[in-house]
Amino acid sequence: MHPKSLQVLLRTPNSRRLQTLTFDPSQPQTLRDLKLSLIPDNGNPDAFYFTANGKLLSDDSIPIGGPQVPALSTLTLRHRLSGGGGDGGATGAESRDCYLKMYAEKKPDKVDPNEQRLSKWVNCALSYETLRQPCVMDRLGNVFNKESLVEALIGKKLPKAFSHIRGLKDMIDIKLEPIPGGESNNAWFQCPITGLEFNGTYKFFALRKCGHVLSAKAFNEVKSKACLVCYKEFEECDKIVINGSEEEVEALREKMEEDRARVGKDKKQKKVRNGDVVAAAEGGVSNGGEMEESGKRLSGKKHGNVDGKDVEKVNAKSEKLNGKIESAGTNNKRFKAAAVAPAHATKEVYASIFTSSKKKSDFRETYSCRSLPLGRN
Repeated sequence: MHPKSLQVLLRTPNSRRLQTLTFDPSQPQTLRDLKLSLIPDNGNPDAFYFTANGKLLSDDSIPIGGPQVPALSTLTLRHRLSGGGGDGGATGAESRDCYLKMYAEKKPDKVDPNEQRLSKWVNCALSYETLRQPCVMDRLGNVFNKESLVEALIGKKLPKAFSHIRGLKDMIDIKLEPIPGGESNNAWFQCPITGLEFNGTYKFFALRKCGHVLSAKAFNEVKSKACLVCYKEFEECDKIVINGSEEEVEALREKMEEDRARVGKDKKQKKVRNGDVVAAAEGGVSNGGEMEESGKRLSGKKHGNVDGKDVEKVNAKSEKLNGKIESAGTNNKRFKAAAVAPAHATKEVYASIFTSSKKKSDFRETYSCRSLPLGRN
């Protein structure tokens, strides 16, 4: 079944604002069809080309809605620069081999850095869909649609680039301030203090404790140790830069690894501490007198310390348990059916129902027991 509609964002050379185009998935269209619908009849379609999220699309037969142009992609129609300088197509190559070698290696597709930067700020880092509330952020500053990230975690479909996200604890709920009236300068969100657009032109930070997203200009102009929106206090380490540079991302990664190592070390120490508490309790039970003589009479269940009264209680329970074990050992006799025979029954007949004859010569069968003497099996 096809979805009801397919939407794509379009920017043309004559307009810098994004347009939303809706397509019917049951009638697939290519980039060529879209180009013909946008260019006048007297225009040349080959003089234009498309880019999707800053990446060049050189083939006009690419279907809209496919892997290269998924839903909610940002398509940009651009003019193709005309070549030739009136030289008759001369290349300046000394021979045909040089000419072929010059074009033998395929040049990488040119990526518009501005389009790539804008795509990181207005689209989800995982699904490339337009950011919409609720949004979350990882500890490296990447912004996601919460629904897309949770679905990828449940289905275990996270790419290797986001392998540091192991669960909900690695997500930070952020609060983006929408721009009143909709889009402005290719941005849907803004700083609630300065009004700067959330489109990559300005640096933004997110606070871990409250989740509010503010511009760096707001923090520089208003010196405060509390959030400028909810007035919740924070520390400098609680500020996480959004879509930072390679150096900033590397610093955030090192800090994340240090925090995880510290948490793992604390858990290990806690386990060791709990093991010492158990050992101390057992030592107190076996050597209660020695504990009293050493003067280490500490109380409190939180730290696992053993009081003198607790030692007496544990000793009493231990003695009671040992008595039960000893009594069970003395009463552990072999079961004999003849000993529990009914009052008016012959013990030998009653016992033969459950056991076979002890003599090899007395071979017989009953309805519930069959005994085979040695040598017959």
